[in-house]
Amino acid sequence: MTEIIRWAFFLCVVRPVLMLILGAQVRHRERLPKSGPAIIVANHNSHLDTLSIMAMYKLAELKHLRPVAAMDYFLRSRPLAWFVSHILRVIPVHRGGMNRDLVQHCGEALDAGDILIVFPEGSRGEPEQLSLFKKGVAHLAKARPGTPVVPLFMHGLGKALPKDSFLLVPFNCDVVVGEAFYYDSDSDAFMAQLQARMECLAAEIHRAPWD
Repeated sequence: MTEIIRWAFFLCVVRPVLMLILGAQVRHRERLPKSGPAIIVANHNSHLDTLSIMAMYKLAELKHLRPVAAMDYFLRSRPLAWFVSHILRVIPVHRGGMNRDLVQHCGEALDAGDILIVFPEGSRGEPEQLSLFKKGVAHLAKARPGTPVVPLFMHGLGKALPKDSFLLVPFNCDVVVGEAFYYDSDSDAFMAQLQARMECLAAEIHRAPWD
């Protein structure tokens, strides 16, 4: 039943909104990991971020996606808690970053062949502003050094549905998927490389799509 609800939600709600109202365009879609274990690392500007990434996958693949999101969503109401837990299959994180238990839960998901979706900026930032990433993602990558890490940059969603707003504004949105890389031997070097790769993806937004 949960899989049917998940399919219906993305097919009838999420995809029509993203394609018809926001005109979402994805560049380098072929770089998305087709199977796990894998970690997608994305910037975070809107409530739509997680749904946008999940909507890039086929319906049958949704069950393998595990977003990592703030525990707040589980505390607002029981129906919402059930939805994010069973339909979106969110792994909850307490505000303040990744602790040992969270790294363990994420590691178990990776061991099960799932694809994690992580937002290392933490809370949603200013629309279209790329903030410094927190090092929790480095701890996760270090715990599973053979896992591909795929950077992904989204542009426009922060204006289509900005922080603290529930009014959807039609605005063209773009997604750029980067090439996978791996944790080597140093957390600082990993974070520097991740930040640099994300900035390069952000720069692609202003190029012609055929470049």
